[in-house]
This record gives sequence, C-alpha cells and structure tokens, in this order.
Amino acid sequence: MLGWREWLALPDFGVRAIKAKLDSGARSSSLHVEAIEEFVRDEAAWVRFALDPKTRSGRRARWFEAPLADRRTVTDSGGRSALRPFIRTRVRVGDEVFEIETNLTNRHGMMFPMLLGRTAMAGRIVVDPERSFVLGDKPRRRKRKQGGPE
Repeated sequence: MLGWREWLALPDFGVRAIKAKLDSGARSSSLHVEAIEEFVRDEAAWVRFALDPKTRSGRRARWFEAPLADRRTVTDSGGRSALRPFIRTRVRVGDEVFEIETNLTNRHGMMFPMLLGRTAMAGRIVVDPERSFVLGDKPRRRKRKQGGPE
C-alpha cells in the first residue's frame, strides 16, 4: 500500500530519485523529457531524449537512448490527444524493481516529472489517496569516504 505520490528510481538511467504521482486514473505511465528525437539504429527505431528528473531545477539535462517500443495516441487530463513515443525501462518502487512501459513527453508545467499509470501498478501496488511518501523521504546522495578504497 503506497501513497498517491512517492519517490521512485529509474535504474536504467541512473536516476536515484524521481517524484512520481501514482495515478490509477491514467492508463499509461508518463516521463518528463526536455527534448526528444527519433533515429534508426541497426534498422530499428530508437529515441534519444534529454531527461532532467528534477524539472525546473535549472541544471543541464542528461541525454539517454532507448529502443522505441511503440507510438500511441494518449489523451491528457485536459482532453488533448497526441501521438507519443513509448519505451520500456525498469522502475524501482521501494525494494521492488520491475519493467514498465512509459511514454515520453514534456511535462514541464506539471508538479510531477513522472506519472505511474495503472498498467504499471496492476497486480503490484494499491494506492491510498489519503497517504503520501509511504516509502519515505527523497533518498539522499551517498557521500564518498575520504581515504578509503574506490
């Protein structure tokens, strides 16, 4: 049982913490990207995208690449439909890691850089809309020990 918002991780992209809304009203998951471009590698469609898990942080986004899983029309909460690219990636929710499919879009005006939809949560997560951050506060960056082995 988790809250309606939680700190998750995206291990395939080295993202230790991303604030996500757990949204059973949304069919698909959605990940904020600053920019996206499609390209072909070995005759397969791929996407290259700039990811800033902190949105509005002012820091430089990092670029990643992933095979394109699909392109589907998604209708947002405002009723606008758009064709979006989808990728498959792993997500860490607490101690559990599993693969999800997420669309890539600019969520700049949104409070959460990630939306975890009901398809990703099905059979795994129950959401209590009265609770928040059941998994705890944002994970802190580990400090390196000075003088110790690397």
